[in-house]
Amino acid sequence: MKAALVGADGTLLYEARRATGRERGPDAVVESILGFAAELRAYGEEHFGERAVAAGVAVPGIVDAEHGIAVYAANLGWRDVALRALLSRRLDGVPVALGHDVRTGGLAEGRVGAGRGADRFLFVPLGTGIAGAIGIAGRIEAGAHGYAGEIGHVVVRPGGPLCGCGQRGCLETLASASAVTRAWAAASGDPHADAADCAKAVESGDGRAVQVWREAVDALADGLVTAITLLDPDTLIIGGGLAEAGETLFAPLRAAVEERVTFQKLPMIVPAALGDNAGCLGAGLLAWDLLLTEATEVTA
Repeated sequence: MKAALVGADGTLLYEARRATGRERGPDAVVESILGFAAELRAYGEEHFGERAVAAGVAVPGIVDAEHGIAVYAANLGWRDVALRALLSRRLDGVPVALGHDVRTGGLAEGRVGAGRGADRFLFVPLGTGIAGAIGIAGRIEAGAHGYAGEIGHVVVRPGGPLCGCGQRGCLETLASASAVTRAWAAASGDPHADAADCAKAVESGDGRAVQVWREAVDALADGLVTAITLLDPDTLIIGGGLAEAGETLFAPLRAAVEERVTFQKLPMIVPAALGDNAGCLGAGLLAWDLLLTEATEVTA
């Protein structure tokens, strides 16, 4: 878990980390979150002379942000956790905003990170899987049912590898950091090799690595061109573990996308700027947005 005290302008005032302790079960994870938030608020009171006025929390999985419920998170083992109500109670009634981790990270990248100034952007982190956050005029589009931006489950290779969602050939089965790790471990014969090792091998000219990397980049470019066609963004922000390869990823990716566009307007393709602090900053921005919304409603 990562947590932070965030100023109204998105400034990171203080940041801390802690293990989720998921091996102790889903209830223990929830308690860890609540306790961590209470400690963070106490730190702010001690070191900044005031308590936090609102809280934001971002979680993975399926999120019902409107009702403040963490519906399902496979890697944390919970279902239908009323996290907003639980956290507000632990923090003596302060308002709490709940968001999806990738969309919340996208909010931060859009406002104070790589997408700052872009009216339309798409944030795509390439990690264990691939997700997306659609930025429109300073907000993140969640969709009618909270599933907008799930670009990782666009099928780019029909009949390809089986995905956890039940489809075959989904983008994340071919171009995520996990997918590159699997492909490079098989190609190199080293079961401990990962995507970062593959990138280094590409840089050294290893033909096997170049082939693995090219296939991942081609699949990613196919998925991104689909997104460009549908969304027409100003900027594509690429983050996650695979983006840490820098120009080893971005140079061929920009070229591959450019080769594929026809009538579409080519967006800027840039690396994410906030790293793994994006979620913390985004959660803070959710909290500030909630305060502004409540103030507007009271005034109205």
